[in-house]
Amino acid sequence: MINQEETTLPVVIEASRAPLQYAPTFASQQDDEPEEGRRAFLQYLWVLKRHRWKILAFVAAVVAATALISDRLTPIYEATATIDIDRQTPPGVVGEEAARSAINDSDQFLATQMKLVESDSVLRPVDQRFGLRRAEGQTAALAPGKEEAPVTLKLLRVTRPPNTYLMLINYRSANAQTAADAANAIAQSFLEHTYDIRLRSAAGVSSFMERQLEELKVKMERSGQAVAAFERELNVINPEEKTNILSARLLQLNTEFTNAQATRLKQEAAYQSVTAGSMESALTAPQGDELRRLTQHLNEARERFSEVQSHYGANHPEYRKAQAQLAEVQQALEATRQQVVERVGIEFAESQRHERMVGEAVAEAKAEFDRVNSRSYDYQTLKREADADKTLYEQLVRKIKEAGINAGFQSNAVRIADPARPPLKPVYPNVLLNVLLALLFSALVACSIAIASDILDKTVRDPDQVARTLHTEVIGSLPLLKTRGTGALRGLIESASPDAEPDSSGFQESVRTLRNSILLANFEHRYRSLMVTSAAPGEGKTTTAANLAAVHAGQGKRTLLIDGDLRRPSVHRNFNLPSVVGLFNVLMGEIPWRDALLHVDEIPNLSILPAGPPTRRASDLMGRGVSELIEDATAEFDLVILDAPPLLGFAEPLHMATAVDGVIIVARAGQTSRKAVGSVLATLNRLRVKVIGLVLNEVHKELSDSYYYYGYYRSYYHAKPETES
Repeated sequence: MINQEETTLPVVIEASRAPLQYAPTFASQQDDEPEEGRRAFLQYLWVLKRHRWKILAFVAAVVAATALISDRLTPIYEATATIDIDRQTPPGVVGEEAARSAINDSDQFLATQMKLVESDSVLRPVDQRFGLRRAEGQTAALAPGKEEAPVTLKLLRVTRPPNTYLMLINYRSANAQTAADAANAIAQSFLEHTYDIRLRSAAGVSSFMERQLEELKVKMERSGQAVAAFERELNVINPEEKTNILSARLLQLNTEFTNAQATRLKQEAAYQSVTAGSMESALTAPQGDELRRLTQHLNEARERFSEVQSHYGANHPEYRKAQAQLAEVQQALEATRQQVVERVGIEFAESQRHERMVGEAVAEAKAEFDRVNSRSYDYQTLKREADADKTLYEQLVRKIKEAGINAGFQSNAVRIADPARPPLKPVYPNVLLNVLLALLFSALVACSIAIASDILDKTVRDPDQVARTLHTEVIGSLPLLKTRGTGALRGLIESASPDAEPDSSGFQESVRTLRNSILLANFEHRYRSLMVTSAAPGEGKTTTAANLAAVHAGQGKRTLLIDGDLRRPSVHRNFNLPSVVGLFNVLMGEIPWRDALLHVDEIPNLSILPAGPPTRRASDLMGRGVSELIEDATAEFDLVILDAPPLLGFAEPLHMATAVDGVIIVARAGQTSRKAVGSVLATLNRLRVKVIGLVLNEVHKELSDSYYYYGYYRSYYHAKPETES
């Protein structure tokens, strides 16, 4: 027997009666996200490890097939002709084309040239020479009636190295010499086609310009004759010079007329001021210097008269003398003022005459200027037209000559920089590259299929998966055995013998671990009655119930195992016992339940209540009788285990579940769907039944990394004990 203390027992959390739709809080979801990611990553690694031999076999087969196929393929050679395109070289030798600077359109220009290489005009002569389409297998393009279809070569590839003005013409063929000859022929055909395009373009332009030249010559002669006739009419060689003279004279007269008007206005204002009789106006006139001097003498005479008047009387000689001097000065001042008025009037009249004369001169000059200018405009129009016709004619003659010269010049802006040579090694198939790609993609496909199959697997497999998806706990797992049912129970019974061989499969220890997980998880309320059921038939519920009862009884505990599956009873077959009477007879009231009990000689503390004869009235018999039976049995036994029918599709397990302390659900690992187990849990939760947990049956280490320890049992039991020192 294995020491129980040395066995690692799973930690069991009591399943609650909460509904199946458990929703964790947002904070817990955030905390679980890194852990969920880590578990998913480890799960994927385990899946790859589980299928490693299949993956390796698939990859090896694909790589071997790729290598074999690549080795049998016809080798293809590729030759490359390099064309250098110089954007700095002018397209011509004379004229504007010789002075044309490079245009910053290298990308567009090179793209255009690459398309020209693949054009029909370039490829058709080469195809006719080497028969490239026939060698490529384009039989449909060579059929009668399709000869004029554009020539396209599948094995031709035109590329441009980045940041260069080079163009690479690559051609592939099964013959190395043919590949080189075809690449060089295509490059040469491209150069000739480029030259032909320029030649035809220049010839067309020259022909057009020669036709226009005759019309332009007639027009130039007609406009020249019109200019000569106009010059004879004006009797001048250049009417424009005369117009300039008249324009300058008119400008001068206009200036003088403006000055005359300003002078006249000034004289008129002065005349009006002095004729008004105001002394102040006379003083401001240009002739007012004498008046200002006399005015000063008048003021002095008045001051002296005032002084004499203050000292002498009217009859005093000094008084009379001063009075006479004052009168004399006043008379002189008045006479001078009259003279100023007369002089201002004369100057005003003179300015009027001057203004009138200048205005007449301006009018005459303007009339003559307008007459000459109108004729000069017509002359200039004719002169410009004649000059334009002459200039255009001369330019057209020069263009025709330049086009003829440039048309015969084959520019070296596009040239073959490196002709193609026959390659030594084929470019296809690249066996090493094909093998590496096959290795990469086959490994990727194999790993993807393995992971996808694991993701699409909707069965219950391991405790973490059950906890995440079904929100319940796995309380135990039973390993996969070659012999199921009675063989497993018989091995458990025989292990009670001191001379029995150790169980290298680990099944017996798993049953004991399951028993401890159930009974040691609840210290406050010990389970007295348990029901073992499953979602569907064939899950191993009967085997689990029988082994669990045997293990519990083997520890000296009085245990009762009831076969509640009245439709397909099987508990008695596990113990090789008869099933003449049993639970059916008890529920029918024919015999007491104690009289129907059977015992196993190898397990003294185990009592079994078989189902009795099979019946289809199981759902009608279940009711208060089962509850009373279990209640009476728990008073006499330490543990009552009820083997119930599958829960889905049958009604009687629902009555049984409400009569026991807890329900254990058995599912086959890797076989039972999570949806079926979820339906069972939902039904039991709706009935508020205590679900202890889930037992995974027939597990093995290939199902999940959670069962890695099952591979250690055999080596553990067969290992030789170390000698103590």
